[in-house]
Amino acid sequence: MGHTTVTPNTPATTIQSSISATANLVAATGLAKDCAGCGKRITERFLLKALDIFWHEDCLKCGCCDCRLGEVGSTLYTKANLILCKRDYLRLFGTTGYCAACNKVIPAFEMVMRAKNNVYHLECFACQQCNHRFCVGDRFYLCDNKILCEYDYEERLVFASMACNPSSLAHIRRQVSNLQVKSKYP
Repeated sequence: MGHTTVTPNTPATTIQSSISATANLVAATGLAKDCAGCGKRITERFLLKALDIFWHEDCLKCGCCDCRLGEVGSTLYTKANLILCKRDYLRLFGTTGYCAACNKVIPAFEMVMRAKNNVYHLECFACQQCNHRFCVGDRFYLCDNKILCEYDYEERLVFASMACNPSSLAHIRRQVSNLQVKSKYP
């Protein structure tokens, strides 16, 4: 049994040097600092500190797409002397994989669902018996590498139990027969 979670399609070990740029705004008291991006003196009241160097807020950008990374609380990634946004980091250095349900490629930057070692497209994460789509927090079961909803899992258990114990099958048949008789003669 598990609960659904949505995660980016990259193992934690792939992100070798992720740095949280909780945009350390440092009061610019004392010595003036030069911006690592443009080289000009930072004259603003506060400095942005990321990667242990100082930046103008507008100068801290992704090396690929030029999106701003200087927002307070934003995260940036660095590898191969590049400062990158999350999307470009995953596009360049993330790992691609295959969906356990449809066997099609899952790009590294795409959000996925995981169940043990299996990875799924969001749209493929459904009961493989009845195609019921799961929502975050729904219970699911992984049986023989197949995702099952609670109903289909319990049904599978009942049939497995009957296969192992034929007398229980006869008992169920009697109960069903009794129910049919009662419904004919109230």
